[in-house]
Amino acid sequence: MPDDTTPGPVVVEHDSAWQAQGAALASDMRAALGPPALHVEHIGSTAIPGMAAKRVFDLQVSVLDLGEAEQAFDRPLADLGFLRSLHRHDHVPAGRDDDAELWAKRLWSRRGGPDVDVHLHVRLLGSPNERLALLFRDWFRAHPEAVPAYARFKSVLAGTVSDTGVYSDVKDPVVDLVITIAEPWAAATGWTPHDGAARWAPA
Repeated sequence: MPDDTTPGPVVVEHDSAWQAQGAALASDMRAALGPPALHVEHIGSTAIPGMAAKRVFDLQVSVLDLGEAEQAFDRPLADLGFLRSLHRHDHVPAGRDDDAELWAKRLWSRRGGPDVDVHLHVRLLGSPNERLALLFRDWFRAHPEAVPAYARFKSVLAGTVSDTGVYSDVKDPVVDLVITIAEPWAAATGWTPHDGAARWAPA
């Protein structure tokens, strides 16, 4: 199946309506994907209050088996206008020597249609990439004073590069840096994946 194509990055100011939109999208995905979707959560910059972002909603679906999920989700997602990407692994953070398969995922995207643009990241329950996505979101939710700096970084970067792939490659090491700061916070607060939706959710 062909990979999705995307234009250059365009980062806009945060929209307070994104929180409700993300929650509604997650609810719709739960209904469409059924029991194999153990958790469906709004992640990424649109899930962080005050954060500038591309107008693309990121959702994470946690599953027990990626191969089974791929087969189960292809048809209902195609019916909703999603295409499955050839991209099957996340970036392994700097300083880790993990096997790339620990960072495997499946990705579907819906872009350019009448509905809002969405990236649907399907990751294994308990995997390091599933955890990272939730920790990144919840650390920023708990530290709003850090949001302007990261938002400014993204806005400047988007205005400097014209390729979405380059934008992501440059941003990855900064995400790695955020996670090195977020891990001690997670240990100190007792944070665990999936509890942030309640404990550090936007008001």
